[in-house]
Amino acid sequence: MDNLEIQKALDSSVELQITVIGRKSGREFSTPVWFVREGKTVFLMPVRGSKNQWYKNVLKSKRIGISSGKVSLEISAKPINDAKRVAAVADKFRKKHGVADVKKYYTRFDAAVELSLP
Repeated sequence: MDNLEIQKALDSSVELQITVIGRKSGREFSTPVWFVREGKTVFLMPVRGSKNQWYKNVLKSKRIGISSGKVSLEISAKPINDAKRVAAVADKFRKKHGVADVKKYYTRFDAAVELSLP
């Protein structure tokens, strides 16, 4: 799968399906999440910040599966907990998804995840 195919799939979606490995159980867990793409970088923000279970699982494994439409891949995940960087990601989410919806669904702004597309 080429980079253009990945970008097209992401650009036509509002959310991704992510799959993480449970840090205690070792089982796969999947959930839909909003995202923001900038070039080859994808940002994710857990709705409950660092308290979100999928985020805690990413902290341990540093890997995440993403799928959108017919595109699926597993890539490295880089957790972000620096307040300024998380705030910058939150601003990107507000711009893409709307201030009111981000305020409605996101309760903590202390964590994000950066993914680098191939």
